[in-house]
Amino acid sequence: MKFVLMNLATAKEAWADEVTELYKKKISFFVPFEVQSLKAKKSARDDADYKRNEESELLLKNLSKDDFVVLFDERGSSFDSLQFAKKVEGILGSSKKRAVFVIGGAFGVNEEVRKRADLKVSFSPMVMNHLMAQAVGLEQIYRAFTIIKKIPYHNI
Repeated sequence: MKFVLMNLATAKEAWADEVTELYKKKISFFVPFEVQSLKAKKSARDDADYKRNEESELLLKNLSKDDFVVLFDERGSSFDSLQFAKKVEGILGSSKKRAVFVIGGAFGVNEEVRKRADLKVSFSPMVMNHLMAQAVGLEQIYRAFTIIKKIPYHNI
């Protein structure tokens, strides 16, 4: 199974690139892994519904029916790291070809993407920008693997 973190690229920051590269290497030790940054067309910030729908359509076009989709969304379910590791372990045991962890754009995702998600995970009820969400998501995916493989990293 391959793991993919899919996001909508907008801003770039050196610290985020560094974190992404570090965790790509760490996670790739356990499974084939990549970060897929999609580029939506530029549109005005004041048309949130249009932008949300356009970006959601782009996400859906890049998902296949054989994907297990995890949506990182503030309205998802909250898990501690041990519970999240159990979810990841379940995903690994599924018959899916890819596990795709999705981070929406600045205005989130539409209902169609929410329905497509097999699991919706909230890091916090607070909203965070996609770079922070990506850093948290990458670290938690890595942490999940260390818990599953019983590698000393997570302090219980």
